[in-house]
Formats: sequence, C-alpha cells, structure tokens
Amino acid sequence: MNNSIKLILLTFVAILLFITCKQKVNSYNANDDEPHKGTITIAADESFKPIVDEEAAVFTGIYTEAKPKFNYQTENAVLRSFLNDSVRVAILSRELDTNEVRILKNRTLPPEILPFAVDAVAIIVNKASNDTLITVSDIKNMLAGNTKTDKSIVFDNPNSSLVRYLKEFTGSKELVQKNIYALKSNKEVLNYVNQHENAIGIIGFSWLNDPDADYAAAANSVKIVGVRNEASKEFANEYFKPSQTTLALKQYPLSRRLYIINSTGKLGLGRGFADFITSERGQRIILKSGLLPDSIPQRLINIKK
Repeated sequence: MNNSIKLILLTFVAILLFITCKQKVNSYNANDDEPHKGTITIAADESFKPIVDEEAAVFTGIYTEAKPKFNYQTENAVLRSFLNDSVRVAILSRELDTNEVRILKNRTLPPEILPFAVDAVAIIVNKASNDTLITVSDIKNMLAGNTKTDKSIVFDNPNSSLVRYLKEFTGSKELVQKNIYALKSNKEVLNYVNQHENAIGIIGFSWLNDPDADYAAAANSVKIVGVRNEASKEFANEYFKPSQTTLALKQYPLSRRLYIINSTGKLGLGRGFADFITSERGQRIILKSGLLPDSIPQRLINIKK
C-alpha cells in the first residue's frame, strides 16, 4: 500500500471519528427542544419524587408541548448518569464538589446550580410509641453505634442522599448501629414504621405532606418526633418538629437544601424547567407542599376600607 493510499485512509478514519464524536456532543444541542417545548430526560433523586412530580404536573399543564421525562434514582445513580453525560439536568440535595464541576467544565458545559427548596429530615415512630422527643446528640450516638438501642432504625436505601446526609451529620464514614436497616424506598419506611411499634424511621419530610393514596394511610398514622439541638445558642432547651416555620427560623436542626443542576449548555427545556421551578409560581408550589421555598413568594394582601 503506497503512502498516498495510507494517507487517504487515515484522513477518512479521522473524519469519521470526528463526525461520530461531534454527533454525540451535539446530541443535546440539536434544535429538538425549547424552554417550553420538546423532550428532555432529567435525573432526579428519588427522595424528592413527591415535590418534583407536583412541579412537573403544573409545568406540563401550562406548557402542553413540554414532555420532560424524569428518571428517579438514588443520589449515587443520579450523579453517575450526570457525570458520564447520560443526562444533563439533575435534581439533588447537594451541590457538586470541585472535582465534579471540573469534569463538566472540561466538556465546556459548566453547570448552572440553582437552589429551589429546603427539605427536613424527619424522625418518625409508630403511633403506639411513647418516644416523641429526641436530642441531636441522641441521634448521633444512636446512628454511630455509641448508644445501644433495641429499636429498629430504618431508612430508604444504602445509596440514597439520606444516608450520605446522616453520615455527614454524625461525622461517621459508616452507620454502624447493629439495628440499622436499609429498605428499598421511602414508602417501605412508612409502612414498616406503621406496622412495627419498636421502629424508628428516618425519612424526607416531603413524603409526609399530602401523600399519595397508596401510602397515605401509613403516612397519616405515624408520629413525627420533636428534635432538640443542645448546641443551639437560641433554642438549646426546646424541641421542634419539622415545618416551614421551624425551617425558616432554623429551629429544626435536620434540614437539607435541594438543587436543580443544568449543564445542557443551551436555552432548552432543561433551562425552562429550572427557570419554572425557581420562579414565583414554582416556589408557590413548594410553599403549598409544606417544604420551605428557596425564595418566599410575595403575597398580595387586600385591605378592605
């Protein structure tokens, strides 16, 4: 094979590889979606399915040509699909770390990270339980295995954002209490606590507000435990249950901020949904859900003369 033919073949292969890579990079940039029209896949932490479903229902009701698809997964799975470029919009309960941001910037797609709500981590017990109050120290010692308990402590999933939150909260790499059990979903946590008097459940507060019919009976039967933060300068002697008020006043100590992260690099449906969820209308949906909006919507008050 002479040099001319080799050069032609190498050039052809190089062009083919370039076109293939370009098509992959531009697959998200094709003009197939607009802020209020088209399709996009959004990876969302399954812990926040209730509120994301509410936002999506209103959004698609207003913009009938918008067809966002939501993949509800564990936090770890959402991050994997987001960082390996399977999806370019994610809903999480934490910001990206320095390395994760660097990965996206290397693709020339720096992420837009927008907070939109604050969720509480609720402690729940069976309605027959007498354990209605607990301190932050008790929670930390119980989860870290420093305090023995005969209670069964249950949460949603070993790869969930809740487990990551609890590890950070306790300062432990692992939750080593022998009576801690990971179930498969938040619904299972509610059902388990509802059926076992000796159980303590740890769950996102959004699952207790306006629950769907398939788990409403369990959600309405469990009791929410009041929590006291002994390290608080203002409220060291008081117990608080999660609510919009106690979250806004920072009285309830177990909370986490929710973010929508967009790295589509264009003005498409991903940006449209992110803009909606952080808009006044989207924030009113958060307010109605019982969570704390990132920005409190203004209320117009009519004063009768």
